[in-house]
Order: sequence, then structure tokens, then C-alpha cells
Amino acid sequence: MDATAEHHSVSSRLRAAIAQAIEGAGGWLPFDRYMSLVLYAPGLGYYMRDDRQLGAWPGASDFITAPELSPLFAQALVPSLRQALLASDTHTLIEFGAGTGAMAESLLDALGDDLSSYRIVELSGALRARQQQRLARFGSRVQWIERWSAPSSALDAVVLGNEVLDALPVQLLAFDGVQWHERGVALNGERGFVFSDRPTTLRPPHDADLPPGTVTEIHAQAEALVASLAQALRRGAAFFIDYGFPAGEYYHPQRSSGTLMCHRAHRADPDPLRDVGDKDITAHVDFTGVALAGQDAGFDVLGYTSQARFLLNNGIADAMARADARARAAAQKLVAEHEMGELFKVIGFAKGCSFDAIGFAAGDRSHRL
Repeated sequence: MDATAEHHSVSSRLRAAIAQAIEGAGGWLPFDRYMSLVLYAPGLGYYMRDDRQLGAWPGASDFITAPELSPLFAQALVPSLRQALLASDTHTLIEFGAGTGAMAESLLDALGDDLSSYRIVELSGALRARQQQRLARFGSRVQWIERWSAPSSALDAVVLGNEVLDALPVQLLAFDGVQWHERGVALNGERGFVFSDRPTTLRPPHDADLPPGTVTEIHAQAEALVASLAQALRRGAAFFIDYGFPAGEYYHPQRSSGTLMCHRAHRADPDPLRDVGDKDITAHVDFTGVALAGQDAGFDVLGYTSQARFLLNNGIADAMARADARARAAAQKLVAEHEMGELFKVIGFAKGCSFDAIGFAAGDRSHRL
């Protein structure tokens, strides 16, 4: 079977698996379950295939993340991570969703003896294989975890997640002006997929006068992951970098269409029911919800700021000044307000230790959460 035929076969099997799940659930599947299958169904989901989703070229990839865009991104994280490792008295770093392994490689090189264990939590077997090939020279210092679960014994570690929370399944809520509904997925006559709404007691976590027709997301799985980490860590810190807003901006009446978006060939579209399995599905992060979930489970919030300010606090401007013109141009996208600098945010947590985090030294926006 050639590559094109194999790809169509996988896509067809994924659609069939989702249809079977809908039928097994009585004809209606909540959107978070649908999204989970589209992205993570074993061997079939978008992230579980042997495809090349990550990269700079539209013809061969769907999107690019900061570590692939510029090595200066990972290098600029080093001061904050080294500070957190020292404050936590640990030599263990855990990265969630390591992509191509670009950031892990840079951090292992830069942190050197500060790290004795670099653990990667990666659901995708295809991505694990790419990471293992790229990071082979580090030997047993790197270990892989296929699925996160809280360890049975106390854990001292620093945790890092870049563009992880946005890829976790979300629940969709729709407001008709009188009542809230949970939006799910049903089958149409051609066994395609359509949205279907059911009344629900679920509500957005922020009280706002939202107009009729509003569709938005709630983030139970992202909040559960952060809470799980807070409960698992005895001493350590965690940094999450992603696009998103505090709740007051996320659930603003003018954001009545929500933030759900799909990505394919470096283009975005809002229809998660089309080209199932052939494109990414994401939603912006509600950082207020993430912060509260972490606090309720035992984390202290170190800070919250834009990606640009976090990287500048960590010295990326000096690194850019030493780089050549091409490297500077790539890194500029990391900090430019109209690129990734303002859209992406960084939130930091700590537990069992206390320190004035370098990354939030200037421009901390925790008061906006």
C-alpha cells in the first residue's frame, strides 16, 4: 500500500471508530470525548500517526512551535529552569509533549550536570520514536513515560510544558439566550458528523453577560493535569507556556465564538468536524482556571506574564544580539507583540520551595488572573 492509500485507510478507520463510539453512546458524544478520539485514538488519531505535523514548511507540516522556530527559545528558558532546579534541590526535569525533541536536546546540552534525569511524557509513539533517535546520545539520562499518572512515592522535579494545555480536549458550551447546552457530536444521514446540543448544568467559570449564540469552552482536563502535578510534587516547580487569556478576557462577551481552532498546512480553520484526523484541534487556555486548579491542589503561583516578557527577563535580548541576522529574525517572532510575544503566556507554579522567579521579575500579570 502506498503512503497516500495508507493515509486514507487510517483516516477512514478513525472516522469509523468515532462513528462506532457515537452509536455506542446512544447517538451523541460530548465534544471532549470526540476531540480525544480525533487527536489520540491509538494508532489512528492525529497525534498518534507516523506523520510529520511539526515543521516550518506548509507542504510537509501543519504548524511550528517555538523550539523548532528558534533554538534561542530553549536557551532562554535555561536561567529559569536552573533556578527552579536549585531551589527545589532536584536534578530531575519532566517535559510534557516534547514534539520533535528540539527543546529537550537544547536543554540537556545547556543544563549539563544540573540534570541527571530528563523524563518526557509523550502519548504519541511516532513522536517518541523521533525523540529517541534525536536524543540517543544522552543515553539513560532520558526516559519516556507513555502516559502521565501520579507516582506512588513523593516526586521532586521541575516540570515544563510548551503548547501542551491547548491540545487537551475541551468541553463545548452553547448559550441560546435562555439556557446553556453542552455541544456534542452526532451522526448525520451519510454517517458524517454534525454538532448536536443538549441542555446542561455546566456553566462557564466566569460570570459575564454573554449574548445569545455564544459558544465557548471549559477546560476540565487541563485543570485536572495541573492539579495532578500539584498533588504529585513534594518539592518542585512547573512552567506552562501556551496561548490563552485570563478568564475575564476568555469569557468576554465579544469573544462569543470561543477559541476552538484547527490547524493544517500552516492554515487555520474553525471546523473540527471536517477532515477528521488530518488536522490539529486546539483551544486557547483559560489561565485563571489553570491557576485556581493549581492553587486548590497545593501549588503556589510564581507568576504569570507574556512569553515576550518571560524570555526578555531570561536574557533572550542578549542572545539575539550575539546571533546572526537569520537567527535574530527567527527569534524576533518569539517576542514580537504581533507574533507569539503577546498571544503566548507563561504561568509558573512552585511547591515545597520558595524563590523569586527570574522569568517574572518584570511584567508579572498575576493580578489579572
